Amino acid sequence: MAFAGSGKEVRLDRWLRECDYGIYNGRPVDEVAALRSRHIDMPWPGGQSYRQVVAEMAGFLRELMDEWQGGLVLVVSHPVNRWALLNLLDGAPLEELVDAPFGWRSGWEYSIA
Repeated sequence: MAFAGSGKEVRLDRWLRECDYGIYNGRPVDEVAALRSRHIDMPWPGGQSYRQVVAEMAGFLRELMDEWQGGLVLVVSHPVNRWALLNLLDGAPLEELVDAPFGWRSGWEYSIA
């Protein structure tokens, strides 16, 4: 949608899927938000933990660096993927990220070397 008709390469990447909330998939955000801190290391019932999402994002970054070293890449993903980036690249603790209020900015930029 963002690049329709632009000729820019668009990829759907398996690493950037939303966290699997298991039996909580599709539940109201307020219900899920109240339980987030319990699932940093413990998977959601039938799903995955936030730490597992961080591991997937680390895999994504490795592939990104291998293929796009020195290039500019736009990543569009879900909030948990952004938490994973903040954890991996800035050292932000997941314990703080999962309960922090969402504050929109007009673009986040990360540089990986």
